[in-house]
Amino acid sequence: MTPTPSHRRKQPLSRRGVIGAAGAVAVGGALTPMVFAATDSDSGSGTSDNASGTPGTEPQKFPATRTEAATGTAEASAAFAISYVGVRWTGAADGAGIKFADGAASPGTWRDLTGGCATVEGGGTALVAAGDATTYELKAPDGTSAGDVRSLAIDTSGGAGKTFQVPTEPTRMRGVRYLSRPAWGADESKRYKDGKVNSPEKYYALQTITVHHTVTLNDDPDPASTVRGIYEYHAVTLDWGDIGYHFLIDEAGTIYEGRYSGDDGIPAFDKDGNLVTAFHTAGFNSGNLGIALLGDLTSQPPTDAAKDSLIRLVKMIARYKGLDPQAQVTFVNPVNGVTKDVNAISGHRDWLQTECPGQTMYDLLGEVRTAAAGTSS
Repeated sequence: MTPTPSHRRKQPLSRRGVIGAAGAVAVGGALTPMVFAATDSDSGSGTSDNASGTPGTEPQKFPATRTEAATGTAEASAAFAISYVGVRWTGAADGAGIKFADGAASPGTWRDLTGGCATVEGGGTALVAAGDATTYELKAPDGTSAGDVRSLAIDTSGGAGKTFQVPTEPTRMRGVRYLSRPAWGADESKRYKDGKVNSPEKYYALQTITVHHTVTLNDDPDPASTVRGIYEYHAVTLDWGDIGYHFLIDEAGTIYEGRYSGDDGIPAFDKDGNLVTAFHTAGFNSGNLGIALLGDLTSQPPTDAAKDSLIRLVKMIARYKGLDPQAQVTFVNPVNGVTKDVNAISGHRDWLQTECPGQTMYDLLGEVRTAAAGTSS
């Protein structure tokens, strides 16, 4: 790997996690054509590149997400503390592994790489918390050559950083507060490849909402950093051109705007109320809004704050799109006509063979549907 300026993170990650992100395919949904997102003061929320910003914004610096590409399984090193390693391989989906030489993520111990809720065709993929390691080694599944393994070292917590224009007032979407893409440090250049938008936006009417978990760290000390890592992994490592979810929610209940949907200031939707296609449920992305809770919810339930934010977000979207949270619907992919009978509010495992959104979160979906269908605010 080509060295970059060295740094160490002030608060190292001491726990481990592997993220699974869903596969990319078709497209997604619609909202009412109306002013849908605004700051508390109704100030503009533009993202000027100049230092002075635009009215209603101020410049904030975020640690740069820096990556170095590597091919093969041999030991790879970076001249910075690695936040995450994104890995993708062809061949068998199981049997890959990673070992860190240093850092807090059990150095010297081989770990199996599993994609969590990832569904990539013809191989496997994982995003692994590196615990500030600087060196790692990979293991390919049986029958897979080393040349079919690719990895990226991701740094989202240190370095000189990049400056983004962030709204000076909290941004809300019909009363639900969220962090816009500039507010969590989304580098929009990562949506481009060879000078063009890698995944041009497409829009379709909203039909369903699907809940995921990211299979990243629980008790995450820096969730915004993790969101930037997921963005890098999805946009660059998996070549999706953007983060795979429309929204993400951390353990404190903070909601993050996900997939870029245009410059109209409406997260997830265009100005006509149509949902932008994201990449969270392979084969069923068109018209399907994806919300991911940060963390591993296999055996640990979501925090009350995260669950409450999920309910508020689902309720708001359902009300303005006329979606009954307790309904069962026949999803029709508007791109290829494929159909599937699902709950209007479903879990990833309802669509594909995966453990996502984790058993504890899946067990709570009935409560989410009931609460989102209620009349209380």
